Amino acid sequence: MYEQQIASRKTFAIISHPDAGKTTLTEKLLLFGGAIQVAGAVKSNKIKKHATSDFMEIERQRGISVATSVMSFEYRDTLINLLDTPGHKDFAEDTYRTLTAVDSVILVIDAVNGVEEQTRKLVEVCRMRKAPMIVFVNKLDRDGKYPFDLVDEIEKELKINLHPLSWPINMGKEFKGVYNLFDKSLNLFTAREKANDENTVPIPDINDKLLDEKVGERDANQLREDVELLEGVYGELDKEAYLKGDVCPVFFGSAVNNFGVKELLDTFVQVAPSPLGRATDKRFVEPNENKFTGFIFKIHANLDPRHRDRIAFLRVCSGKFSRNTYFKHTRLEKDVRFSNPYSFLAREKEVIDDAYPGDVVGLFDTGNFKIGDTLTEGEMMQFTGIPTFSPEIFKELVNKDPMKTKQLEKGIRQLTDEGVAQLFTQHGGNRKIIGCVGELQFEVIQYRLLQEYGAACNFVPLAFYKACWITGPKEAVDNFVRFKQSNVMEDKDGNLVYLAQSEWFLNTERTNNPDIEFHFTSEFKTKMTS
Repeated sequence: MYEQQIASRKTFAIISHPDAGKTTLTEKLLLFGGAIQVAGAVKSNKIKKHATSDFMEIERQRGISVATSVMSFEYRDTLINLLDTPGHKDFAEDTYRTLTAVDSVILVIDAVNGVEEQTRKLVEVCRMRKAPMIVFVNKLDRDGKYPFDLVDEIEKELKINLHPLSWPINMGKEFKGVYNLFDKSLNLFTAREKANDENTVPIPDINDKLLDEKVGERDANQLREDVELLEGVYGELDKEAYLKGDVCPVFFGSAVNNFGVKELLDTFVQVAPSPLGRATDKRFVEPNENKFTGFIFKIHANLDPRHRDRIAFLRVCSGKFSRNTYFKHTRLEKDVRFSNPYSFLAREKEVIDDAYPGDVVGLFDTGNFKIGDTLTEGEMMQFTGIPTFSPEIFKELVNKDPMKTKQLEKGIRQLTDEGVAQLFTQHGGNRKIIGCVGELQFEVIQYRLLQEYGAACNFVPLAFYKACWITGPKEAVDNFVRFKQSNVMEDKDGNLVYLAQSEWFLNTERTNNPDIEFHFTSEFKTKMTS
């Protein structure tokens, strides 16, 4: 029974450069899973659609995803946990952390624009994690790059090996459909019509004259040439190579027209990995172990603005999570239990009694959790590989209303616990500096502080180049702090951080202080405890 629960689950993230159609694809997958009845919702007389997964007010106003959404649905006896991530580079850190909680990835690429800047960064993180990846080339109903050129570009730019499992018949205005190489069927495309089962024609033999009838002799012959070439170069899909992250299956389609999505989902359910094990500072945890373990990879305050709630998202790694059961919070070394754990469909949430490896559970949090926290049935350990990165932009937080100091303190603490930004407080002082990966994060923080906490603030830009966590012998660190007082801060966990004004200053300090180590991610903490 327990092994069956693990085998029936797939947990994955959808990633892409902004505007490649990621949220539209998410929505179409939910439609196939019966999780939603209609795609999108019409907002205001501008007829601006927003997807079910973009639930923060600022996301609806800007039309972008700024926080990872979690959705669960069933498809073909498989429970699918889908994490829709922000595409915007300013929110990349949320995406990087989400990738620690999934077992595989679907990468969406725009057929018109090809590989874009954010795509490269995201694939780099997937490669670091050796995450199995399926590529969905979207927007085939628009005039884009020639498919063979696209495949070449994706392989070269992203340094990955592709394996086409479907192939398009023309593109843009001439687009007629895709041939599914995986199950030997033709899926016909009709403009302005949603794809349905009647459009799928089984053609086990590509030389069958039925193909000529359906797409015309010229296109049928071109497809036969393409398929012969593809089968000669790629052969059968090596599933093991895909699971190791060495080969990435590719599908072509048009998410907005619901086209090519079903083929992607059907194949995903067959080939994608079931929940995988995870490393801790003590040992490797396998999903089929009897005892429960899990970690927090995301925190979201005020998911429902009417209730000041704060939800911590837990990835179950092993064993069975049960409602109203005491588990060990290893960082705080205390027992905690949850009477209303949730599973999610974007904004909708329902109370669950238990959850299994691969599942994502929402836990009400009264301020006990930080990203990376581990829950177990008593074993003292910490899951690793959930880093905080050195920010790129620094601004001082200035309170505009002294009467709201308490609200501002609480708000900025909760928002930085979510991981939207990093909070640095002057060592031995009160000055607060916020570090972010992108400018848009400051806008989101300012907006949410005002809307959710009633606290107004300004941000004053600061000329810092990088934040480095510092470790070393106590005497060396104390001396460094004494001489560099105005540049030394504490992060929210009390770790010392040096804010360097420039690369030259950083290199000078490293040369002058050989005993001190300067770290660019918070991963050093797990190395120190292991």
